[in-house]
Amino acid sequence: MKAIIIYFSAETGKTRKIAEELSRSLNADLFEIKPEQPYSAADMKWTNPLARCNREKLGKKDVPVQGKVENWDAYDTVYLGFPIWYYAAPNVVNTFCKDYDWSGKTLHIFATSGSSGIGKTAEKLEPYVKGAKIADAKRVTSASEII
Repeated sequence: MKAIIIYFSAETGKTRKIAEELSRSLNADLFEIKPEQPYSAADMKWTNPLARCNREKLGKKDVPVQGKVENWDAYDTVYLGFPIWYYAAPNVVNTFCKDYDWSGKTLHIFATSGSSGIGKTAEKLEPYVKGAKIADAKRVTSASEII
């Protein structure tokens, strides 16, 4: 069995950089969660109450995702990274997660934003990763904080 790094990265690319570094360090596969409709800078402007990111989060909307992880059953360890939106994973991450069977997977969650830490982000993600053993969840600034 093997590990995979799965991530969603917003406009700064901070999560992407950490996921790529982690993938190299662990010699693990890498998969980027991409919404079918890419986010524009305006979509990500959380200070605008009408921005797409706010409408999705507050409206609890599913966000269709491009592509699928091939050979999902081959992975026993999953590292899942994303920026925190409203003290939780972005909806595109939730939509991605609920399309897979997490039974028997060990899940390591890492977040790359959130000034108050990771809070209850893992608890809020649990309904989407049923069957996974959540090993840890932490806010990080580099891959070295994960391994």
